[in-house]
Amino acid sequence: MADDLVIALTGFARTLRAAGVGADHERTQNMFRALAHLDVTGPADVYWAGRLTLCASKDDLARYDRCFDAYFGGRTASARPGTPVVTVTRTTLTLDRDGAGEGREAEAVPGTASELEVLRHRDVARLGEAERREVHRMMSLLNAGRAQRRSRRFVAARRGALDTRRTIRETLRRGGESARLLNRTRRLKPRRVVLLVDVSGSMNAYADTLLRFSHALMRSEPRVTEVFSVGTRLTRLTGDLLHRDPDTAMAKVSAAIPDWNGGTRLGEELKEFLRLSWARGAIVVIASDGWERGDPALLERQMARLSLLAHRVVWVNPHKGTEGYQPLTGGMRAALPYIDDFVAGHSLAAFTELAERLAHA
Repeated sequence: MADDLVIALTGFARTLRAAGVGADHERTQNMFRALAHLDVTGPADVYWAGRLTLCASKDDLARYDRCFDAYFGGRTASARPGTPVVTVTRTTLTLDRDGAGEGREAEAVPGTASELEVLRHRDVARLGEAERREVHRMMSLLNAGRAQRRSRRFVAARRGALDTRRTIRETLRRGGESARLLNRTRRLKPRRVVLLVDVSGSMNAYADTLLRFSHALMRSEPRVTEVFSVGTRLTRLTGDLLHRDPDTAMAKVSAAIPDWNGGTRLGEELKEFLRLSWARGAIVVIASDGWERGDPALLERQMARLSLLAHRVVWVNPHKGTEGYQPLTGGMRAALPYIDDFVAGHSLAAFTELAERLAHA
């Protein structure tokens, strides 16, 4: 199989995982083995080989169809004899050679896998309107997992510490005869993630996409996700982002934020945030370019407090994806010593990597 085809299909499997399909490494290898016996130039063969090997449950089928449509440009998959006909027709995005994008109907066979891969890595601040809509649509497919932590509650387990109470009760139930030793372990639960999204004027080109990423996280794990906007004041957006439709949620968020495109006082807002006790034991994600209009010394003190309370501190800076970037602003210099992960946040690929990082932090 050609190297470029392997790269394209590996990217397709990665897109499926981001959308919540169980396309793990073993299933991806099974797809490659299946395609070794099929015509890889035929869309139908690729479609059915992927569908039969990459999907782990019935719930994956609809997601698989949407991702296949988006990744391979809405091609029609003609069925083999005895199989149902699956026709994928959606409006997707094509890129011209100069990088400009426009929406076209699926019947025109738009957008190859390589073109969509290019779009995944483009800076969202430089996208056209149609390209931005396509990136937002692809982001809505993200089904980010969440790192697990041990809770205080115990559950029965085949291995683990001795569960003395259950073992004694089982022995008494048997009339005093010796019973097998029973074990227990701490129950696992998703770790809470708290996002602080800078909506100041300097972040205008990225704030909307960052909030849509926050919505994708909220949709995946609503009970352990909190979202705040920061600028000249701290605003809790969790309730507004609970709506499953991204556009409806963003309309509610836009109405709720009173300081959109204003200034930035990260130190003061972080101090208020820490007073609310949301950070303890959580993964705290701060999305900002670090332009601090307040006192950098105050921001440094609050970052020091945050690093002691949070499980992990992740700082997302859209400009970090720019070649040659150096964190020279006063806010970034003050915050850097207390950051566990300093990552980019300028493209769909960067957000996908961030989601994977949060799933394993």
